[in-house]
Amino acid sequence: MSDPLVEARLEKLRALRERGVDPYPARVPEVERIGPVVARYESLAVGAHAGARIGVAGRLMGARGMGKASFFDLRDGTGKVQIHAAADRLGDEADRGLCDADIGDILAVRGEVFRTKRGELTIAAEGWTLLAKSIRPLPEKWHGLKDVETRYRHRSLDLIANDEVRETFVKRSRILAAIRRTLADTGFLEVENPVLQAVASGGHARPFVTHHHVLDADLYLRIALELHLKRVLIGGIDRVYEMSKCFRNEGVSTEHNPEFTMLEIYQAYADFEDMMRLVERLIAAGSEANGEPSRVEFKGHMVDFSLPWRRVAMADAVAGAIGTDAASLRTEAAIERAVSDGIGPRPASPGEALEALFAKHVEPGLIQPTFVVDFPVETSPLAKRKPGDEGLVERFELYAGGIELANAFTELNDPLDQRARFEEQERRRAGGDEEAQRIDEDFLYAVEHGMPPAGGMGIGVDRLVMLLTGSPSIRDVILFPAMRRKDA
Repeated sequence: MSDPLVEARLEKLRALRERGVDPYPARVPEVERIGPVVARYESLAVGAHAGARIGVAGRLMGARGMGKASFFDLRDGTGKVQIHAAADRLGDEADRGLCDADIGDILAVRGEVFRTKRGELTIAAEGWTLLAKSIRPLPEKWHGLKDVETRYRHRSLDLIANDEVRETFVKRSRILAAIRRTLADTGFLEVENPVLQAVASGGHARPFVTHHHVLDADLYLRIALELHLKRVLIGGIDRVYEMSKCFRNEGVSTEHNPEFTMLEIYQAYADFEDMMRLVERLIAAGSEANGEPSRVEFKGHMVDFSLPWRRVAMADAVAGAIGTDAASLRTEAAIERAVSDGIGPRPASPGEALEALFAKHVEPGLIQPTFVVDFPVETSPLAKRKPGDEGLVERFELYAGGIELANAFTELNDPLDQRARFEEQERRRAGGDEEAQRIDEDFLYAVEHGMPPAGGMGIGVDRLVMLLTGSPSIRDVILFPAMRRKDA
């Protein structure tokens, strides 16, 4: 059944074209952005006229008739302004046309700026142009669109309807720009590396696979940025980063989306301690760009980013949470405890069991910023071993608000050790672990030419924006998150 509201708008569209009006013109009259206009005339007195005539353009968001005059709300991406229309100024035909415009239409209006007796900055319309006819009405109660399915699937409507949603993405842009400025000021170079890769490695994840017909080869959407960035590092660019998309063929949750933005950073002649100091600077810059102090409310908790941040060894954190001895968690006892706690499949090593116990018993409670250190070597195939303890690596993960924000290593640069760890990952893959890392021979070839000692770090950009904007779900900070097909 056709929608009568859509049919009515289509009829208006046909009538416009019959009168020779182009409802989608190619040229726009000279206009200014509404936000700066409102700011420029902020001090205009009540009842005063500016004596200046300007043009603005935006979406028609409200209409009110008051006797022989009409008032409209026009909004663009920077703000909203009121439009006053009267036949004695516009002429009867132009006035009727403006009054016949629909909510959602995009217009350009020109006229004198004044402030009404009620204090509303207003443009007295002397002429107007239809720029785009809206043939679908905004959702009922567009000013409070709440349906989550509609909001995520039709993000354009969400941005129109909810000022706070639009502001979240403005904040996201500012946060990312601040991070890039901070890295540039610290001497880092931004690069771009392949999205399609012959080997999906650099992380523990199931990749998306596609086929290149000309090369007759399977290629993978990258799951991480790490290995190509390290090859750039080996090539002599000592401070390098990439902030871009990665893809993991995994489930969707409040913290996971199969397509996500990752920031990876590598610094020659540095270690994971240097990465700790760098992530503190980056989060401070992002928070400042967001206009927030060091304290952020997130999921009912107040997260305080004031320095110093707590540091705890993974085994100590788990031991404290489950009431056992930290040393026992580096033995087979860790596997048995994981099994008894319902963790499956059965971990293949004490290190894997320790990380699984950490994820279950510790991670959700890490509300204040915390560096978790001393990771097991079995789960860290790209990190350098900790001096004095070959079973651990120099690695940290940063947690805040109960979610992981960053993962950093003192990078492994011993090519023989690196090959041995990749081979162990391949054995695990053969044993059924689909997320085990693959051997990347091109990467190993580069490392065999000498990789400088380095610190490296990955930051989940979407999760960081979640935290800094107080957004409860990763889908709130990704413009178009993954959705189940509507007909599925």
